[in-house]
Amino acid sequence: MNKAVTDAVELLKRLIATPSLSRDEARTAELISGYLAEHGAAPERLANNVWVRSDGFDPTRPTLLMNSHHDTVRPAASYTRDPFAPTVEGDRLYGLGSNDAGASAVCLIQTFLTFRTRKLPFNLVLAVSAEEECMGENGMRALLPALGRIDMALVGEPTGMQAAAGERGLVVLDCTAHGKSGHAARGEGVNALYIALEDIARLRSFRFERESELLGPVGIAVTQIEAGTQHNVVPDTCRFVADIRTTDAYTNEETVEILRAAIRSDAVPRSTRIRASALGAEHPLMRAARAAGRTSYVSPTTSDMALMPFPSLKMGPGQSSRSHTADEFVLLTEIGEGIAVYENYIEKLALEYGKTLG
Repeated sequence: MNKAVTDAVELLKRLIATPSLSRDEARTAELISGYLAEHGAAPERLANNVWVRSDGFDPTRPTLLMNSHHDTVRPAASYTRDPFAPTVEGDRLYGLGSNDAGASAVCLIQTFLTFRTRKLPFNLVLAVSAEEECMGENGMRALLPALGRIDMALVGEPTGMQAAAGERGLVVLDCTAHGKSGHAARGEGVNALYIALEDIARLRSFRFERESELLGPVGIAVTQIEAGTQHNVVPDTCRFVADIRTTDAYTNEETVEILRAAIRSDAVPRSTRIRASALGAEHPLMRAARAAGRTSYVSPTTSDMALMPFPSLKMGPGQSSRSHTADEFVLLTEIGEGIAVYENYIEKLALEYGKTLG
């Protein structure tokens, strides 16, 4: 392993050994901030988010945000290892957060340090953020206003170093059908359960007029239902939950209003902030990915890309299938590949912007 890879692996071991559950990441924030300072950068901190600008920052140039997160989910009950004990066995480094998204974070940190003082046609901002796993208010949502103008982002998540050009958004609708109670034997009342079933059938067959070129159709799935208090009483209310996977064809707010108009039940969104992300094929981020030999795809998972109102691409070492699993691990060779691909990607992106900026 070269020095950058060795340093990344050692930093990742330190991060694994320092618990950083969502909303409790102060110790890893301190560790990352100290590491960047030791290597010549001047990091800033907002809550448990750590961020730093490249040298010679020029506000007249575009700015690339390099982002990953240092918080983790809680360890699964089925762990057979100490989740906070970094252990290397062969090519595997075991530990909570090793794959999601510690490997991406340390690879981006090393890549930023490599390019921090180099002349590029764009600025670099590295942000290692908190509360990604819970979409918390003190993570990326709080950090973005502090970063100033961002033109594009490279988001580090386990994608096998392939380029996720988009991900669907999410709206959860809490729906309530209203009827009128009555005695079941007498056929009295208005059965709210039947109203809900009619609405569920409408949602199941509903098709939106527009379809995203990249993300396809909006996805609708009813996943929970609850009604009734006893067998002989016609229920006057029925509650059900709809999981809506949104696309860039409609805003989340537009999606909610269209579905509200299609059903009789009340429909209340829990949140509309998790938005779809779709990167155009000719954006410099995508052109650079193709030039770097990366395959593009649509990610089935959600990340902080959902909170970013600018073009973004998700790419990082590790595999999404390992995330949130017991005995989580990342391959040491994946960390080496991650740094090599990130460095190549920044060089290809610089060529793209060199072309457009002259």
